[in-house]
Amino acid sequence: MNGIEISVFVNRIEAVCDEMGVVLRRCSFSSNIKDRLDFSCAIFDQFGGLVAQAAHIPVHLGSMAYAMEHIVATVQWQEGDMLILNDPYSGGTHLPDITVIAPIFYQGQLTGFVANRAHHANIGATTPGSMPLSTRLEEEGVLIEPQLIVKKGQLDRQYLQQLLRQLSADGSLWHHVMGDFSAQLSANQVGVDRALALVNSMGLERFLQGIEYLNQYGERIARHSLRAIADGEYCFQDYMDGDGVSDFDDGIAINAKVVIRGSQALVDFAGTHGQVTGNINCPLSVTAAAVFYVFRCLMPANTPACAGTFRCINIKAPEGCLLNARHPAAVA
Repeated sequence: MNGIEISVFVNRIEAVCDEMGVVLRRCSFSSNIKDRLDFSCAIFDQFGGLVAQAAHIPVHLGSMAYAMEHIVATVQWQEGDMLILNDPYSGGTHLPDITVIAPIFYQGQLTGFVANRAHHANIGATTPGSMPLSTRLEEEGVLIEPQLIVKKGQLDRQYLQQLLRQLSADGSLWHHVMGDFSAQLSANQVGVDRALALVNSMGLERFLQGIEYLNQYGERIARHSLRAIADGEYCFQDYMDGDGVSDFDDGIAINAKVVIRGSQALVDFAGTHGQVTGNINCPLSVTAAAVFYVFRCLMPANTPACAGTFRCINIKAPEGCLLNARHPAAVA
């Protein structure tokens, strides 16, 4: 592929994500999705590597990019499936953000995935908005571990009704919650249909070749951008004032050391304060999203948001620290 063909391919595949976002917004019930636009849509390759995304919420997209490979590898996918999850320790962010993933099968072959993540108005916590002053994950609402909600094109109504009862025992919010779930399922179906149309117009071999060229292109831009930064170690320390629960006279330290060596970057958070009682902890996927976003902002505007762009960026955070919390730390 030459530069023009790559550019056309990027715009066509990003348009699929944009259309998914339009469907999700227009079909949703919650003001969180319809008005605040707290949702994101993306396409991934058959291994879970990020291919394209719409210009939505960076923390959603970065965390999905970081964790998708692990998520999709744990499922025996079949055509027509859709998987739902919100577990922060399985690649989510916080419990209100529910992710729905659907595989793309072309002529019986797994070709990729579409996914969307949306912030629901209520996830079953004891406080409105499901953003409580929590100290453990279970206080923040209903935990949805990865589960097929659609199997071979058939909605698992029994599981969905059970989930709705957990979210709203009296049924008062069922129509809103069901409306938002339906919007997410519909957005993914549109994404699958448009992606298949793109594969059909290009041919599978050419489509997969386009993804490989796209990753190579993104990696070249990323490495060129990193080489513009002088080699060295750059360190900084900042503090959170508190966690909303405990007293911290000296604040909660966040240490970052950025090591630049040629076209490679390492962000090391060693020395960061341990996870805290309050709900300001981060799973590593959220930390990765923040790091990816910072480096993406240092790159040219035309840099594709794909897996190749982030190959040269490495992240280290001690397990059990504020930025790589262990289950069941509160993360709302």
